[in-house]
Amino acid sequence: MENPAAATTREIMATVLARDLVDGEWVEVGANLPVPRAGVLLAHLLWGPNMTVMIAMTKANVLNEPVIEEFQLITDHRATRWAEAYYLHNDLVENMKFRRKGVFFAGALQIDGYGNSNLIGIGKDYKALKFRGPGAIGVCNATVMNSRFHLVVNAHDKRIFVPRCDFVSAYGWGSGGSDARTKLGLPGGGPRYVVTPLCVMDFEEDTKRMRLKSLHPGVGVDDVVKNTGFELVVPPQVPTTPLPTHEQLHVLRSRIDVGGALRQ
Repeated sequence: MENPAAATTREIMATVLARDLVDGEWVEVGANLPVPRAGVLLAHLLWGPNMTVMIAMTKANVLNEPVIEEFQLITDHRATRWAEAYYLHNDLVENMKFRRKGVFFAGALQIDGYGNSNLIGIGKDYKALKFRGPGAIGVCNATVMNSRFHLVVNAHDKRIFVPRCDFVSAYGWGSGGSDARTKLGLPGGGPRYVVTPLCVMDFEEDTKRMRLKSLHPGVGVDDVVKNTGFELVVPPQVPTTPLPTHEQLHVLRSRIDVGGALRQ
């Protein structure tokens, strides 16, 4: 059985996401997000047989798959081999029946101190962006309608964690306050975790300022603070992010991530 001490940072990140998921939830796996994909499938295989797992717009059934083949694009036809149902885009956008118990995952080019995030691009003028992102299609709706969402990024530095996003494609907690979303009539619960290669962050209950929740093994508080472009809430004691268990790491490597995307 695999040694948890040998788990990579991305395997630890995937396990953090898995542990937030509960059986029976509706969970949407986006394209080109291998860490959330692995976390969702880990939870589904080990303790969430009744989760509705959406892969490439299809309701997938992978419980009995010995190895779940990797795919990169949401349009990859290989994902349809696991499909039990297919949902038209408008069905997902307009139907709250599913998303009321749903969880979503999003990447980001920029994230501010209240969990507002940007996938549109970098630059003050939208007509002449310095860097163009993948855009906000689907993210605006999914982060509003689902019961909660998580932001997951592959780097942690001041280019990503900024005082103010150039654009906002996923509304987090606005300018702060526990009523930031309800006063706008937004049905979803907002961002819960921000997961990076350095740490896990959540949000203070009253102010909704981003708060350091745990540090990945070998990372110190100063490592996070100096790479964050705004003032984080730092508790007096910050625990280490728990490692995957023997079983979790084995399932990750033998069924979900056989190709080693999380070990690169």
